Amino acid sequence: MTRQPEECSNIQEVRAAIDSIDHQIIAAIGQRFKYVKAAAKFKHSETDVQAPDRLKSMLQERRVWAKGEGLDPDVIENLYQDLVNYFIAEELKYWQSKDSLKSE
Repeated sequence: MTRQPEECSNIQEVRAAIDSIDHQIIAAIGQRFKYVKAAAKFKHSETDVQAPDRLKSMLQERRVWAKGEGLDPDVIENLYQDLVNYFIAEELKYWQSKDSLKSE
């Protein structure tokens, strides 16, 4: 069991806890990506994939969540912008490969 930050008695305990949390975050991002890929089957165009209105509202909501956690909203927005741009690029590859199969 991971100790609370204020209960850690040395740097190794702090680092072990950080590593454990980072592993959980990366696993959650992997799970999120599975949902992104599942959403692709409900999208009918590249515009649907990019979903600029959804992206804008999602980023605003993440900014609110960041503030609630005492984090810098700009940093969290940038992190999510990069993450979502990666996911969009992956979805667009799917759409491009789907279109190339149609033209063969």
